[in-house]
Amino acid sequence: MRTHEVTNQVPPLPDHDVLGGDAVLHEALGRWGGPADDPAREALAALGRLAGTAAVRDLADRAERNAPVLRTHSPTGERVDEVAYDPAYHRLMEVAVGAGLTAEPWTLPTGTGAHVRRATGFVTWSQVEAAHLCPVSMTYASAPALAAEPDVAARWLPGIAARAYDPDLRQHTDKPGLTLGMGMTEKQGGSDVRANTTRAVAVPGGPLAGRTYRLTGHKWFCSAPMSDGFLVLAQADGGLTCFLLPRVLDDGERNALRLQRLKDKLGNRANASSEVELDEAWAVRVGDEGRGVRTIIDMVASTRLDCVLGSAATQRAALVRAVHHARHRRAFGAVLVDQPLMRNVLTDLAVESEASTLLGMRLAHAVDAGERDLVRLGVALAKVWVCKRTPPMVAEALECLGGNGYVEENGLARLYREAPLNSIWEGSGNVGSLDVLRAIAREPGSLEAVLAEVDAVRGSDPDLDASARECRTLAAAAGDEDAAWGARRLVERLAVTLQGAFLVRHSPAPVAEAFVSGRLRGGHGGAFGTLGPDVGPTAAGAVLDRVLPG
Repeated sequence: MRTHEVTNQVPPLPDHDVLGGDAVLHEALGRWGGPADDPAREALAALGRLAGTAAVRDLADRAERNAPVLRTHSPTGERVDEVAYDPAYHRLMEVAVGAGLTAEPWTLPTGTGAHVRRATGFVTWSQVEAAHLCPVSMTYASAPALAAEPDVAARWLPGIAARAYDPDLRQHTDKPGLTLGMGMTEKQGGSDVRANTTRAVAVPGGPLAGRTYRLTGHKWFCSAPMSDGFLVLAQADGGLTCFLLPRVLDDGERNALRLQRLKDKLGNRANASSEVELDEAWAVRVGDEGRGVRTIIDMVASTRLDCVLGSAATQRAALVRAVHHARHRRAFGAVLVDQPLMRNVLTDLAVESEASTLLGMRLAHAVDAGERDLVRLGVALAKVWVCKRTPPMVAEALECLGGNGYVEENGLARLYREAPLNSIWEGSGNVGSLDVLRAIAREPGSLEAVLAEVDAVRGSDPDLDASARECRTLAAAAGDEDAAWGARRLVERLAVTLQGAFLVRHSPAPVAEAFVSGRLRGGHGGAFGTLGPDVGPTAAGAVLDRVLPG
């Protein structure tokens, strides 16, 4: 029975170019991504076109809806410890690995834009579905840690840098491509990895090439348990040490890694996160005994950068859906995007998204350029701030759709469940903020590197200059006994000031002015959509026109 006509409903998000339609990401690639005629550019362009298709969005929905399933035993009772994924997950992984989003940049010449190109692809493809990018990110980040043991790196780096995805469990030397996971945290310690109790006993020889040990203990979070190997921390005689634990040994036998259960998570559901027991599992030492934290520090920086990039991608995906909705939905006599208060909200969200993406891409360029001091502090700042801003931003974008944002069909519900993850992974806000204090106190060059980026635009805006002075004042107390109390305030001020400097330098004037006005001038409230009258209709129009081609 027909009771009404369907009107004023927003059409599904059409096929669109995720990279080509993202002005800030496309410009960052052009600015820092190496030669314009590099064949990798066209491959990224193709990835952007693919990422915006309805067919790929369907893959993402299926990968999350059909969650991984744990199989501990075979039908005949043998222990197998396997995870079964939906075919859609494997297809998403195949594209990600095939696009060079794993460890390939570490094998290419420095200064050629390889990490920026990879970051561009990571932000682009993360907007499809974020969970499967977890093993991709860990594989990328494992290369710097493996470099501590050249013999081990020589055996594994070609596989983790390859553009071939092979999900089968086999001896790693027989596979065209490899992925690596990590098992750092334990139930009694969490981020305090020095509290780990897993024991490592040196054992000469055995079915594994290298300085071998047997590991016994547990890991509370072991993500992507079907990976070909895992970087883990364990207590050796010399103290906390890093190890590479293969899933399958050199003689073809499976290692003694037992999957106890899969985590039932808020979001990130397409990716399996597990609890594991190690029962005298074989592993190869990576780095010196007692230097486990030092060995993984560069790896942590890389995964934290991916947290920034992934959060920026989540912000962008939410923004695109909000703008698309507002351009089609009518309320109170006008299209939503033309309603002044909605324009304030959308402009505020757009400015936040651009600031996050630009910060992440500039830091990827710093990795390419070998700017270690900027990477050290800049990534720590960005990891805390961008990830912390993502949940409220996605919530605001969801609210732009009203009740339609709270249902599953449009994708915002999945983004909302995903939004808090990166703020927790690789150190919560408190852990990251304390790391910022350590970096400033112990590596003062890192603070100077960050402030040099701000000084590069000194005189362009008095509020930005004043914020830079406040940053120096706050940072001067970073080594004080009670500095931890104000650590989050310091992080916020430094991160927002750095974002403002990058926007002034690289973004159109309306975007930079709206950001400085809303974040540094003191005219912004506690919620999105509280930009002051100095950001007028003309500026708002320029910002929104930049978000998504009509």
